[in-house]
Amino acid sequence: MKKEPSQAAAVNENLGVLIGLVRGEIVHDIETEMAGLGLDLRFTQFLIIKRLARLGPMSATELARSVELDGGAMTRQLDQLEKKGFLRRCPHEQDRRALRIELTEAGTAVWNQLDDCNDRVLAAAQRSLNDVEKSQLHDYLARVLGALRDKT
Repeated sequence: MKKEPSQAAAVNENLGVLIGLVRGEIVHDIETEMAGLGLDLRFTQFLIIKRLARLGPMSATELARSVELDGGAMTRQLDQLEKKGFLRRCPHEQDRRALRIELTEAGTAVWNQLDDCNDRVLAAAQRSLNDVEKSQLHDYLARVLGALRDKT
């Protein structure tokens, strides 16, 4: 049985651990929501569907980069999602050697369910914050991300 850290203990963690704990809770809650909808999907598959729904068709390489997967792991995830009927690999319009990954109608329909799930989980994660604090949290995290990405 997993022992849950108290909220007081989590506050004393360093930034990296705290961000990891928050991410872990979000992943768990989204997977729980998906299971409640009868969807046999993992969080990584949720991210792939989300990226395709929000950004449109893209190459497997672009998609892998956007969800931080290596090529082999992406291929396995795409195979599983294609088998479930949520996406398809289509020839690229300009490069006949390349493929574009796109959602099917079933994939778009499942995203419509998952988008609500995503919104519920993120709203619950921020329920103890007022509107100003939510905005500040977003700003702080965006600035931390920007600092981490700025290699100059």
